[in-house]
Amino acid sequence: MKRAVEEKPSFAAVKVKWIDGMRFVASDDRGHSIVMDDSKEHGGEGSGFSPMQLLLVALGGCTGMDVVSMSRKQRQKLTDLEILVSGERVADFPRVYGKVHVDYRLRGDSLREKAVQKAIQLSEDKYCSVGATIKKTAKLSHSYRLQ
Repeated sequence: MKRAVEEKPSFAAVKVKWIDGMRFVASDDRGHSIVMDDSKEHGGEGSGFSPMQLLLVALGGCTGMDVVSMSRKQRQKLTDLEILVSGERVADFPRVYGKVHVDYRLRGDSLREKAVQKAIQLSEDKYCSVGATIKKTAKLSHSYRLQ
């Protein structure tokens, strides 16, 4: 009889510190940091990513790591991956993303299109936790180009 493996919940914590104006710096316990700011029209200086842009950044990073990992497992010779993520926010507050599109641009030696499609689909449907979170409020779509 097989025993079910019990997954432990993952825990993450970051610190977000107000600097001035609308500028904040987020940091983690490993010494990484990122600046967030709002545009000048909203009281900031435009000196960093907005929090909503960071959601798109997180999605691009999450799905990109999935695609690279799966490409390695499939013995694909991926040499370059660029991911353009765009989002359209709804008009009403809290102004969540209603639509998000991920455009993958892949380059490599004899990339197999079916393998690329499978990696992207598995990331979108199963592995990317950021995408799963965004899909709760937004229609998520994707496209890809083999270059």
